[in-house]
Amino acid sequence: MIHFEGDKSFPLPVAEVAAKLSDASFLVGCLPDAEIAAATLDHAAWKIKPKLAFLSGSLNVELTATGREAGKSVAYQVIAKAIGASSTVVVSLRFAEAENGGTTVHWMGDLTHVTGLLKMVPKGLLQGSAHKVIEDVWTAVGTRLAGG
Repeated sequence: MIHFEGDKSFPLPVAEVAAKLSDASFLVGCLPDAEIAAATLDHAAWKIKPKLAFLSGSLNVELTATGREAGKSVAYQVIAKAIGASSTVVVSLRFAEAENGGTTVHWMGDLTHVTGLLKMVPKGLLQGSAHKVIEDVWTAVGTRLAGG
């Protein structure tokens, strides 16, 4: 298992940030290259080309809300499948008012399961690649929250 954790701040009220980030359809809508197959409050499915050297083809990804406390937290399970590999990530987001009146999101993610070719990828390479993907996603989310 690989653990990721961090904080992101947004200059928007907690209620607004929590509502948007608790909506699977909003989140998948932030991904610029995603071919969206389904998007509801609790579930999203899409296809995307991975920006990872050790995966080719496309990824089929499903995001499912597994828990939600309105205005306070949300949890998701993310399952990604490619030819010869799959992964499962469990993600939780907690929302809190920041000192400046905006919102701080404390996020945690755990890569809980990998199969196939991903089992052969060194842990350090998986971590480094995941950090890049995480930063790209947060950048896209921040842009969309800002109205972009």
